[in-house]
Amino acid sequence: MALSALELFSVGIGPSSSHTVGPMRAARRFVAGLSRDGLLEPTVRVRAQLYGSLGATGRGHHSDRAVLLGLEGEDPESVDTTSVEPRVARIRTEERILLDGSHSIPWSEEDLVLHRRRSLPAHPNGITFEAFDGAGELLRMRTYYSVGGGFVVDEEAVGADRVVVDDTPLPYHFTSGDELLAMCRASGLSIPEVMRVNEERFRPWEQTRAQLLHVWAVMRECVATGCAREGTLPGGLKVPRRAPGLLARLTQEHAADDPLHAMDWVNLWALAVNEENASGGRVVTAPTNGAAGIIPAVLHFYDRFVPGADDDGVVDFLLAAAAIGILIKDNASISGAEVGCQGEVGSACAMAAAGLAQVLGGTPEEVENAAEVGIEHNLGLTCDPVGGLVQIPCIERNAIASVKAINAARLSRHGGGVHTVSLDQVIKTLRETGADMKVKYKETSRGGLAVNVIEC
Repeated sequence: MALSALELFSVGIGPSSSHTVGPMRAARRFVAGLSRDGLLEPTVRVRAQLYGSLGATGRGHHSDRAVLLGLEGEDPESVDTTSVEPRVARIRTEERILLDGSHSIPWSEEDLVLHRRRSLPAHPNGITFEAFDGAGELLRMRTYYSVGGGFVVDEEAVGADRVVVDDTPLPYHFTSGDELLAMCRASGLSIPEVMRVNEERFRPWEQTRAQLLHVWAVMRECVATGCAREGTLPGGLKVPRRAPGLLARLTQEHAADDPLHAMDWVNLWALAVNEENASGGRVVTAPTNGAAGIIPAVLHFYDRFVPGADDDGVVDFLLAAAAIGILIKDNASISGAEVGCQGEVGSACAMAAAGLAQVLGGTPEEVENAAEVGIEHNLGLTCDPVGGLVQIPCIERNAIASVKAINAARLSRHGGGVHTVSLDQVIKTLRETGADMKVKYKETSRGGLAVNVIEC
């Protein structure tokens, strides 16, 4: 399977890549299929059923809203985030929905079913759509799985974490960290250079470079917005936005007075992104929304505190990070519903550590070591969002993991990439740990902090 860096770093909407972005894409794909095959006009009713983790925490993750917007033909990258609330209110008040943006049919809350304790076989995040004609006959039924990071597969996919098969031949097709390092040694290329050669098989390099810099621009815009918006986050927890206050304090302080001044900035950047994500704002899946603040925070650290930082370094950072993300996605999972938060925050921490090690002048061995450290010290991390909201412990968890990624990169650079545990071994451990983890700790809000913290 060939995977592009631009598939890992996609622009979307909060608060969850698997619970918001994925369902919106699945719903949009379903109605697009109806339109393409001449089944849109005969359709007078559509029913959506969400299973497993989607059903358990769907409302807190805005899965219900995402489905409605997707059925109206919206895409998570381009949907106007300020229009979400009024559009959803309009659908529910008028009890009508505009399929694919053109075909109006009745809509009832009974047409959106959240099964809190029922799952489909291929993945915990399953969703089924049905279209009916005026006589009540079933016109089409399709099942999709939202497998993390906004990736959606259909019912024919075999295996929990596959994407649509892309058999594009790659000059450097690596399936393990060991293979990637061997290719770097044999070719004399760095990890970003290997990724660049591969990316050129998908599109001209200048397009890829421009899109990666666009990803960085969206990350910066997300941080700026998160630093400016005050108040409390939506949902019953009444979590206050902390980024604006922290920014005000940091801009008034003198760096020389505090040796940990840079760490406070890293915390700020991560908080800003994840507070935006929690409020349904525009973010980059990196590789998921629940972990969307880590790579932007570490990239901001590079941009502000590393001498000589430039756009070329940003591109190299993202390419090195993507190489690690591809290995984790192919050999384990980036889905919190499948392996817990170790697959989201752990993956993002490893990717950010690898990217930073690269732009700090790291060898391929040091980059691989940084990624290994980033995952290893997130193994066993559960996904237990309080109230089904991507707020507690998710927002702070991104800040902590961002600092951890920087430390992992520095440890690897100081150690010269020499280490006992390989990246492949720790990815294998991530997968096995996720398989052993009880379902209540995998994005169902039925265990951990989710049941021990009283919702306000």
